Amino acid sequence: MVTIQGIQTSQRVYRSMTYCVAMALKDGLIFASDSRTNAGVDHIATFRKMHIFEMPGERLIVLLTAGNLATTQSVISLLEQRARTELHNLLNVQTMYDAALLVSDTIHEVITRDSRNEAITQGIDLTGSFIMGGQIRGEKPRLFNIYPQANFIESTLDTPYFQIGESKYGKPIIDRVVHFETPLAEALKCTLISFDSTIRSNLSVGLPIDILRYQADSFAPVRPYRIEETNVYFNRIRESWGQGLRNVFSQIANADWFDKL
Repeated sequence: MVTIQGIQTSQRVYRSMTYCVAMALKDGLIFASDSRTNAGVDHIATFRKMHIFEMPGERLIVLLTAGNLATTQSVISLLEQRARTELHNLLNVQTMYDAALLVSDTIHEVITRDSRNEAITQGIDLTGSFIMGGQIRGEKPRLFNIYPQANFIESTLDTPYFQIGESKYGKPIIDRVVHFETPLAEALKCTLISFDSTIRSNLSVGLPIDILRYQADSFAPVRPYRIEETNVYFNRIRESWGQGLRNVFSQIANADWFDKL
């Protein structure tokens, strides 16, 4: 049985402002992506930015996308179409490294195709960024950051996570908390706090958030969990984290030299 989860292409070109994060930890992988896109302040839409290619029992490959929505959708659509054929595709590559090469080649193919008509594309940023992670039987779980230039790097023990999109607001909490040995439940909690920080500071990132947890070597079918505005746990985290920061701040003494200025 082969399952491919994704989205169909849209005729409208949205500018995708997003936040995605993925972690490759000792116990497995965590993926999270928001779903807000916009084509101006008066047109905000929701598009899924998490895409899953899986063969239960044999492989799981997850792609998170950011950047020009027309570009990222075209890349995903091509990968989906080819996965239904005998061509070289994400469901028959031998390694996760080969999968990263395939995605980067597809990005280059799409951008090269779409940039040929300069009269239409002049002034438009066609680039897209991808995080790709998963596991193919015979390998450990692996995680890659695939850049708009279509080259990529792999996560390491020292740097076990990647972010794309509006990453600066959610990065500090992850840097302070997450390391390779962090349990998946704690990593998820930290991920949600990083999303809360980003959503509070940037209107172009918003709920819903799609979350996926993969236990290493399980090769079980996966289903993303969607966090909406009414999610009790996420709202509890937002309130507890905000109150905790205020409590710690109030306990820090004022500078003893302030009155001398």
